[in-house]
Amino acid sequence: MDVTDAAYDVVVVGGGINGAGIARDAAGRGHKVLLVEQHDLAAHTSSASTKLIHGGLRYLEFFDFGLVRKALQEREVLLASAPHIIWPLRFVMPHDAHLRPAWMIRAGLFLYDHLARRQRLAASRTVDLRTHPAGPPLEAQYRRGFEYSDAWVDDSRLVVLSAVDARERGATVLTRTRCSAVARQDDLWQVTLSSTQAAAPEVRRTVTARVLVNATGPWVTRFARDIAGVRIKHAIRLVKGSHIVVPKLFAHSYAYIFQTTDARIVFAIPYEGQYTLIGTTDVDYDGEPGAPVIDETERRYLLEMANRYFARDLVDRDIAWSYSGVRPLLDDDATDPKAVTRDYTLDLDTNGAPLLSIYGGKITTFRRLAEEALDGIASRLPGGTGAWTSSAALPGGDMPRTDFAAFLKHFLQRHAWLPERLALRYARAYGTRAARILASARSARDLGDEVLPGLYTAEIEHLRRDEWAVTAEDVLLRRTKLALHVPEGSIDALDAWLARNPVAAATSR
Repeated sequence: MDVTDAAYDVVVVGGGINGAGIARDAAGRGHKVLLVEQHDLAAHTSSASTKLIHGGLRYLEFFDFGLVRKALQEREVLLASAPHIIWPLRFVMPHDAHLRPAWMIRAGLFLYDHLARRQRLAASRTVDLRTHPAGPPLEAQYRRGFEYSDAWVDDSRLVVLSAVDARERGATVLTRTRCSAVARQDDLWQVTLSSTQAAAPEVRRTVTARVLVNATGPWVTRFARDIAGVRIKHAIRLVKGSHIVVPKLFAHSYAYIFQTTDARIVFAIPYEGQYTLIGTTDVDYDGEPGAPVIDETERRYLLEMANRYFARDLVDRDIAWSYSGVRPLLDDDATDPKAVTRDYTLDLDTNGAPLLSIYGGKITTFRRLAEEALDGIASRLPGGTGAWTSSAALPGGDMPRTDFAAFLKHFLQRHAWLPERLALRYARAYGTRAARILASARSARDLGDEVLPGLYTAEIEHLRRDEWAVTAEDVLLRRTKLALHVPEGSIDALDAWLARNPVAAATSR
């Protein structure tokens, strides 16, 4: 375990989007930071989202205007910070007059357009589905619809790039490392770390922290109560959200938002070129937070909602993949999971060395949450600068005028020897940092062995060396999204290759 300095200003426990965002912000302010994650970065909730940066149109029905406005403001910030992994997406809502009247939808979209300043996204409009490109895949009864803007995000890469930025600004990042015990001693935390690397001897080490941040997501109350031994002031409600992935149902670039008969909404989104992503559900969950799976009721619900709108009926065998995540929502006593707030609360316990616990939140507001967290603990830390992330690009996102299209055109010209699909994937995943993988390569042979279709040694080594990838799932599910594009058995095959080809230096630094 490579802990370069045992005394830290901030130790962040939890390598999801909030933990990575807080570590990044703190490191950029000049603090000594350690981020620890017991599994892989984004291994749980943060890689199981609907992959959207959005204000939350449906939250308007619950009069959560403050959250929607904050999320819409952050949508603009994030679009500018990472144009390679975040980009505009137009949504179409077919109108079903039995569920909501047209005037209500128009009013909601007017608010959505104007609650925060829009710089990069087009306004909403009413559309005729008989002539609109999104119309033909739908049942013929849907003739009218509404179109509006939000944004797509590669959620797990957003986490990884935030952690990369934190490291490059001086933070130490340790994955496969559990925070097994903490204790207050005078004005410091004594933090005991235990490695969780499979098939490796356990290594334990104790470090100190001026401030301890509990960003453990679904485990937040468990960590605060059982590990830190503090009184719990807030409750969380674990809500499972599940998604299914099916062969693509439409060829156009629009996404859909469907009204449902139970006052929820379901998205249908273009996914990985050849697929459609459908979700999500909202189900109370009382199982182990790290191991949620879709159940039959959820699967049937998503198929029924899709079949209510699409002309092509889906059945179980059409599901190519499914995934589930547990959202740690701040419990506000709502009777229905869909009505539970997606906002966050920062709880600072100062009965001795400070403990900051993060309750709730959503991926869209992670940067604002991190900024508020650092502002809240600034007086507890020596030196340090002020807020800085609102105008900073994430790694790979430093493109002139944040123009991904112009960057891609130049990238394709410069690397004309790359297959177009591979070149687009590199440009999207790594942005301006794709050059670190390609280096001086002039042909596919220069990228090393093609270990799996479209996956070369040069990329694998980059992911292991610079992005904390250890297992095949790290590579195929979270870093590259190649799992849907490689043959059955590829995870086992890649794990075997990784075991035969160990890396010389770990990325836990």
